Amino acid sequence: MQPTRDDGPDEATRRRRALAGLTILAGVAIQITQFTGYSPFSPHLVGYALWLGTALLWRDIPTRNRRQAGWLAAIGLSLLLVARFGFDADIDWWAILDGNTYVVAMLVGVSFIGLIGNLRGQSQPPTGHAVTGRRGLIGTWLGVHLLGTILNLSTVFMVGDRLERRGPLSTPQFLALNRGLSSAALWSPFFASMGVVMTLAPAMNYATVVAHGLPLALCAGLLTLLELPRRFDMSETAGFSMSPRSLLMPVAMAGLVMIFHYLLTPELSIVSIITFLMPSVALATNLSRGPRWTLSRVRQHTVTRLPAMRGEISLFLCAGLLTQGLSTLVDAATGSEWTLFAHFGVPQAALSFLAIVASSLIGLHPIIGVSVLASVLDLAARDQTLFALVALSAWAVGTSVGPLSGINLSLQGRYGVSGTHMMRHNLGYALVMTLLVVGTLWLLES
Repeated sequence: MQPTRDDGPDEATRRRRALAGLTILAGVAIQITQFTGYSPFSPHLVGYALWLGTALLWRDIPTRNRRQAGWLAAIGLSLLLVARFGFDADIDWWAILDGNTYVVAMLVGVSFIGLIGNLRGQSQPPTGHAVTGRRGLIGTWLGVHLLGTILNLSTVFMVGDRLERRGPLSTPQFLALNRGLSSAALWSPFFASMGVVMTLAPAMNYATVVAHGLPLALCAGLLTLLELPRRFDMSETAGFSMSPRSLLMPVAMAGLVMIFHYLLTPELSIVSIITFLMPSVALATNLSRGPRWTLSRVRQHTVTRLPAMRGEISLFLCAGLLTQGLSTLVDAATGSEWTLFAHFGVPQAALSFLAIVASSLIGLHPIIGVSVLASVLDLAARDQTLFALVALSAWAVGTSVGPLSGINLSLQGRYGVSGTHMMRHNLGYALVMTLLVVGTLWLLES
């Protein structure tokens, strides 16, 4: 079921959204200048620009998302005030809007990949034809998973719209779309989950995380392939068939990131590399048609796509403010001596994972649980890889089963399937994945 559409926003709304898009773009541009080491701008301007863009778009955010983001920001600010006036904490008020700006800048940078495709101004959908049965199921999961590592949520719509041409989407198709994308959070360097984790645990070993996260993602695909045909008759269920050409972009992008990370700019984090590399590749691709063409496409992206990211941008910024407020209050109240766990080992990691997934079931985005957990831990460098795997696993499982996760809300808005329906059909999947995650945590520490 497609949502009804009106005649579109009025002129004042279009101008406000365009201004917000330009403000967000300015924030990312300032962030990129910081990577050179010679930026004339204060790093705090990044946060100011992103928050200003969010404020301009605030009324356009869906009510449920706006309420959640608003509570996060209000609680974070209240905690900072309690820390300052209740415990005499020294707070840099100019920096309170800096939380998660690295992640938001990366998300905006990745969005520019949408400019790579056919050069007529539309992102090119994945190529291939629909097939049925098990082959179609694994094709849908694999297509969304691999393409989603770069294109993120837009891949679900690309593949979902392609499948919908054969008829209304069914439950197993929704589940394949949901699990294919959410499981990419276990290892993809282009996902917001990885950006958050790299910011919270900068000493994590990325190669070790991928070595454990990628097998977990493959297990998620295998579980989907074994489970769904036993529960549903899929003989006539359309699936997605990928062509080798579809893999060129994600493989090329990942290769470029690794070249910059290990050879060209080893001093920069992967989050920073993605932030400047994705827009650069998009611009270079479009410049073959001339500067005027490129400027037109960037302008269109800025005034349409960037304002459309208002939900995720607001959530990450407000969660960053919550994290800063909570960690500041804990430090002020305990003299920086209290932590949730004296030792962060497998039992503590498993408990943390379960708590974040449980919070997802009641409607909280995993970033909230991950951020709160990081703020009450004092992680040594050796513990940060274990924390990273906990956070990524909780994000992958939590977004698949959480009724109010971004993927489930997007499926509801686009195709009419409820988040509760998705949660009910993913509970068994989440249980099996939980057992696999706990086993992987034990292997990591053994």
